[in-house]
Amino acid sequence: MPLFKNKNGFEIGGPSSIFHFELPLYAKVKNLDGCNFSNNTVWSGNIETGNNYVYYKKRKGNQYVSEGSHLTAIPSDHYDFLLASHCLEHFANPLKALKEWQRVIKPGGVILLVLPEKSTIFDHRRPVTTFEHLLWDFKNDVDESDLTHLEEILRLHDLSMDPGAGDAANFKQRSLENFKYRCLHHHVFDFALLEQMFHQLNIIILKKKFIAPCHQVIIGQKSFD
Repeated sequence: MPLFKNKNGFEIGGPSSIFHFELPLYAKVKNLDGCNFSNNTVWSGNIETGNNYVYYKKRKGNQYVSEGSHLTAIPSDHYDFLLASHCLEHFANPLKALKEWQRVIKPGGVILLVLPEKSTIFDHRRPVTTFEHLLWDFKNDVDESDLTHLEEILRLHDLSMDPGAGDAANFKQRSLENFKYRCLHHHVFDFALLEQMFHQLNIIILKKKFIAPCHQVIIGQKSFD
């Protein structure tokens, strides 16, 4: 993709297999830094800060450990693009996160998000979150300790499609400790909701695409204003 070729980027919550295979961007970029919320995560194990974010073969960028919605170490208008795969649904305040991701890319830079399509995963019983709810979270500066959706999740989460979560008791306990683990899908997204979020932040939608089996892909461009 020319939007990413020989460009400098930033990834939230990676590295991600989709950028090796279905959307093979890692091989094309000039450099990629990464950010995870903790020094130890369910998905990546132990993480150390420094020049050790290995994203493609022996190529590596800087690894940051920081809340993805509060990137204080990254200056504004710094990167050409930002990637986040199966990540935004884990944020209690996704509009806040998206606004911060918009901040760190240059005018004209792009954001590529991949989110799960609910009918194909354990969220299939849950309703899509309303934009009004996301806007309320944003205006009230909801933080990552929020468990507003816990009752809904415990009631509607299909554990038969989520073997890593264990039984109902284990899943509930992990969910109650979500600030530590960040496994909860706080919100459920479709393309219509993602479009509303992009419009709210004046991000120009360039492309939307579904990639089987479960990936909703949306690419937006930061305005030059």
